Amino acid sequence: MPDYWQHFSEKAAYTPPTFEAEGFIHCCTAEQINYVLTTYFVGVEEILLLKINTTLLESVLKVEPANGQHFPHIYGPINKTAIIAIEKVNP
Repeated sequence: MPDYWQHFSEKAAYTPPTFEAEGFIHCCTAEQINYVLTTYFVGVEEILLLKINTTLLESVLKVEPANGQHFPHIYGPINKTAIIAIEKVNP
């Protein structure tokens, strides 16, 4: 979704295309990234992995059960000041 990211180049916050329908942003911990990539991004050529400093996050962060694990979910946009790194990943 690198092309989608371009829509937010001059905005203060980011929301993914699924935010309207789901009401939160799906996230994962560093320990969960391989599971997420091999489960949800099979066949996707490239994604952008946003690394977030949760202490700088302005929206509510909840860790909730899903698929036998506990995943972080952000209930609101991700303010760009909380994004500490962006990494291109080829799942």
